[in-house]
Amino acid sequence: MQYDKGKHSTFYHRYHLVWITKYRFKVLTGDIRLRVREIIRQVCAENRVEIIKRVLAGDHVHMFVSIPPSLSVSDLMRKMKGRSSHKVQREFPQLKKRYWGRRF
Repeated sequence: MQYDKGKHSTFYHRYHLVWITKYRFKVLTGDIRLRVREIIRQVCAENRVEIIKRVLAGDHVHMFVSIPPSLSVSDLMRKMKGRSSHKVQREFPQLKKRYWGRRF
């Protein structure tokens, strides 16, 4: 077990995060899968979150991450899900047939 260090803290926060696409449509394939993976990496890098393990299935995402104590789990999820949904729906117009209310 390896502890992480901040300026004024030592921590070992590991979380298993899972989320699914709306209606469990299997849309996380091909170029969409690669783009979602890239967006998740960007958000984690910006927030100093270490991705220990990540799996993208056709209809859901599993992540095992280390989150610093200055960031709440709900804020990280909001940032990852919001940014990935917004960018993917803008870049892949074919998703409008599946997700008509801009919900991903």
